[in-house]
Amino acid sequence: MSGTYLGGLRTEDTHHRSGNKIITDAPPDNNGRGEAFSPTDLVCAALSSCMMTLMGILAEREKIDLKGMTSEITKIMTSNPRRIAEIQITFSLPTLNASPEQRKKLEHAARTCPVAMSLSAEIKQTVLFDFG
Repeated sequence: MSGTYLGGLRTEDTHHRSGNKIITDAPPDNNGRGEAFSPTDLVCAALSSCMMTLMGILAEREKIDLKGMTSEITKIMTSNPRRIAEIQITFSLPTLNASPEQRKKLEHAARTCPVAMSLSAEIKQTVLFDFG
């Protein structure tokens, strides 16, 4: 990966292998335009994506269909110092066809994903599962 500061509190990061790019903007409450994900938004999105990926790995192994699962992500910031205080994520898949044991495994996979395990213990992770 590599990154470039574009000016105006905007950055562009490039994933070398794929060529995909991500633009970030500072949020309006921190002198930015808020026209793209902020760096702290990406942290929250990374947590959600990582959790879904780990659940997906387990689901493939267990023959569970997770296609269409969604997440709603809320970031709560604090100041002095400005940082992420809490990440709230609700995963939804009302049509999930899985046993109670498989559901527990899915939740465990999500809560122990690499991003979740890498974040500071000071960041509260509130994760809910709406699996019908």
